Amino acid sequence: MARREMDPRRGVYMISVAAELAGMHPQTLRIYESRGLIQPKRSPKNTRLYSQEDVDRLRRIQELTSELGMNLAGVEKVFELEQELERMRRRMRALERQAEKLEVEMAEELDRVRRSFKFELVPYQEPGTALVPARALRGAGVRIPITRRPGT
Repeated sequence: MARREMDPRRGVYMISVAAELAGMHPQTLRIYESRGLIQPKRSPKNTRLYSQEDVDRLRRIQELTSELGMNLAGVEKVFELEQELERMRRRMRALERQAEKLEVEMAEELDRVRRSFKFELVPYQEPGTALVPARALRGAGVRIPITRRPGT
């Protein structure tokens, strides 16, 4: 039987288990929920169910408050900035894909324009000289003089 991967967003842990996994008191989880830092899923009977992503976020809050000395307002701001940064990264990737697509389209259009002008362009000719087809010169004994600079 194939083992299915667990969705890290699926609420599976009750508050006591999530608190133990995150290394904090269950009341702390309730405080974080009231501040909007964490949003557990709810069972049909309204029991809080925490996902692995929630537990990871709780650990991150613990790290920011304990190790870096941030207060909860600072943690909220960090999360807001991280969310904004992720939105900007997604936007940047979309713009990069669009730029690559436009670059290909421009190269194709440039190639098409070059091919269309290929037959319309006339080579530049020095005044007083005539253009002679190469086939007219074959076998005619035409010699092209080559002048060399002295010393070469």
